[in-house]
Amino acid sequence: MRAVIVLVPAYEPAAPLVDLVSSLRAADPALHVVVVDDGSGPAFAPVFAAAQAAGALVLTHPTNRGKGAALKTGFAWVVSVSPGHDVVCADCDGQHSVVDVLRVADRVQTSEAAMVLGSRRFVGDVPLRSRVGNSMTRAMFRLSTGLDVHDTQTGLRGYPAAMLPWLLTVDGDRYEYELNLLLRASATGRSVEEVEIATIYLDDNASSHFRPVRDSARIYAPLLKFMVASFAAFLTDTLVLLVLHALTGSLLGAVLGARAVSSTVNFVTNRRLVFESARERPVGSAAVRYSALVVLLLAANYALLLALTSAGLALLPAKVLTEVVLFAASYELQRHVVFARPPRGRSTAQAVAATRETSRRASRA
Repeated sequence: MRAVIVLVPAYEPAAPLVDLVSSLRAADPALHVVVVDDGSGPAFAPVFAAAQAAGALVLTHPTNRGKGAALKTGFAWVVSVSPGHDVVCADCDGQHSVVDVLRVADRVQTSEAAMVLGSRRFVGDVPLRSRVGNSMTRAMFRLSTGLDVHDTQTGLRGYPAAMLPWLLTVDGDRYEYELNLLLRASATGRSVEEVEIATIYLDDNASSHFRPVRDSARIYAPLLKFMVASFAAFLTDTLVLLVLHALTGSLLGAVLGARAVSSTVNFVTNRRLVFESARERPVGSAAVRYSALVVLLLAANYALLLALTSAGLALLPAKVLTEVVLFAASYELQRHVVFARPPRGRSTAQAVAATRETSRRASRA
């Protein structure tokens, strides 16, 4: 028997919600389905009544509060009423097959990850907007967080019981909540597993509430902040480099002096504004790592500048080209090494295992 609750947030749903509940209950009569009516209003009461008749428990928001709030209402209900149960979230619009929902449910019960995503691969008859949008979002999400997720927008997700209290602490009441979960999982070192599912679009994905500009900005924010901080350090470095080179005529001396000033600017801005996990590491520890990185990048910077200027390129364009080449390396090393979150006392896998053992003992009692 699956110790899993299927949670379905729903706002102004249609017949596919009832079909989903009926099909899930037919596939596994012991499966619990919880539907959260996110303030759909009296006009949709018959749909929720039909879902309840099909075997779902319906929780109701008096007013529309957003998908994130609906999910949190469901998580809080599970924590308080059915502790120890894993949760699988599914959308109400028919884009997740029962087979895939059950596959994610089975996987979340054995996985050690903080979340299991039912991920589409966007093959076949997929709207161009969705195909291009997902490709761009996936690339930027990976660059921003280091997390390679095929489908950042999937609503089919499984969460082990041990993660439910953490889910309730993540910000967001509307569509951005699910993106925030992925961003926070990456920032806090929580693992994510994917299960491939069918790619199903109804009416050319007309029911999607994804907001390309606003929601993509949340994904790109860490990288954009790093770019701004790096550009500020680049301007400082370039200005000091040109001034010192004009005063001394020594390229090596100018590079060393400029990097000493700009690296201080870069360290302070990245630690305070860009890398959230840096706040959990002592400043001295991060400073030592950053100093080592500065030496490494300085050597690469000087070698590239020397090679380019020796080849006849003017100092300013040589400087710009060098910084562009080293930008990606600097970002990855700072995120993974300099400002990496220190190890936690207990891993996600250990927390999940402990919760499952507690649940098994309770069921035997």
